[in-house]
Amino acid sequence: MKLTILGGGGFRVPLVYGALLTDRGEGRVTDVVLHDLDAGRLQAVARVLAEQAAGVPDAPAVTATTDLDDALRGADFVFSAIRVGGLEGRADDERVALAEGVLGQETVGAGGIAYGLRTVPVAVDIARRVARLAPDAWLINFTNPAGLVTEAMSRHLGDRVIGICDSPVGLGRRIARVLGADPNEAWIDYVGLNHLGWVRGLRVAGRDELPRLLADPGLLGSFEEGKLFGVDWLRSLGAIPNEYLHYYYFNRETVRAYQQAEKTRGAFLAGQQARFYEEMRDPDAAALAAWDRTRAEREATYMAENRETAGAGDRDADDLSGGYEKVALALMRAIARDERATLILNVRNGSTLGALDADAVIEVPCLVDANGAHPMSAAPLPGHAAGLVTAVKAVEREVLAAAESGSRATAVKAFALHPLVDSVNVARRLVEGYREVHPGLAYLR
Repeated sequence: MKLTILGGGGFRVPLVYGALLTDRGEGRVTDVVLHDLDAGRLQAVARVLAEQAAGVPDAPAVTATTDLDDALRGADFVFSAIRVGGLEGRADDERVALAEGVLGQETVGAGGIAYGLRTVPVAVDIARRVARLAPDAWLINFTNPAGLVTEAMSRHLGDRVIGICDSPVGLGRRIARVLGADPNEAWIDYVGLNHLGWVRGLRVAGRDELPRLLADPGLLGSFEEGKLFGVDWLRSLGAIPNEYLHYYYFNRETVRAYQQAEKTRGAFLAGQQARFYEEMRDPDAAALAAWDRTRAEREATYMAENRETAGAGDRDADDLSGGYEKVALALMRAIARDERATLILNVRNGSTLGALDADAVIEVPCLVDANGAHPMSAAPLPGHAAGLVTAVKAVEREVLAAAESGSRATAVKAFALHPLVDSVNVARRLVEGYREVHPGLAYLR
């Protein structure tokens, strides 16, 4: 099978290739095509992959190209992992928002809207090209904001685009581990949107073990989300939120911490990865070792401001291993080999959540087979969660409308309606601020 990775010069591509190297089954990926606009980054990542493949028999062949159409032709699977505007754009998203006293995170709040506004037009163009050049391919979307971008692409690819994220997987794994259960044997009742979901139950052998966790303050406070949100708040919710809900539940404290930080997350990553790619200019540099070292630092500092605000301390070693590449491999296996699997994915709602329409992309457990991902039935969300989900989905729809129409007024509406933007005047200034720093938003008129 041929796998095309868009954003193939991206830093996390070796995680995907490393997962492919472990697959020895029939129908596995034999050819990987890396596509990126930056030939230098492509060359750097290709070097890392070559070192990963050393000594591995029948490792998938790797080619690289800056021609998008050539990359797509004949693909069985397409991974979209693009970053429109690069990490410098992410840093600008953060800076403009924080100057207005609101959150600039890349998927949540003002920063997520800005990122979506410049990413959706590019993602839609990709979806149209896939439909024309590789109509039988499955597109797996990693590109953030993952739910929003997946929904934009689904308007052109239908159910053949599936969004993935490692946050629900990591959350379920941590809960199962603290309860002494095998994560592979646990059923995780997780419902919401991307970066806006809750674990409401964890069943092992038919028994829901989440009440036992919520009743034990020691267990509940022993893992990442317990430290982030606090035992009392989790018990009040009666559920375990995705870590990104910390931006909503503790917004004021988080914004203050980001404003006081020496560097924003985007600026930190931009500098860190620039050093890695610069190091790769040396033909004698050990590519895989440099990548491993950089990745370890990246993972260890993930959501550092949130953990500092909550007094959560450093991340546990078990949480530094990523995970989205494992979800991607499991998804491809299930589709290509018709091996049924249950995975938490971003797919069109259908009738799963009554509060949303059928085309709304949600994040829920899905049964995956050769025909794709099928969302499984879910109990209704409690009022507080349903209100937040419908509010944020309404914002996403305004982002999609603004990207399609080019309407500046609609973009202002998207910002102003977000729960983490507290003034229409702030929304107006955000649109102007982002148009000044992002040439890709010149279409908003």
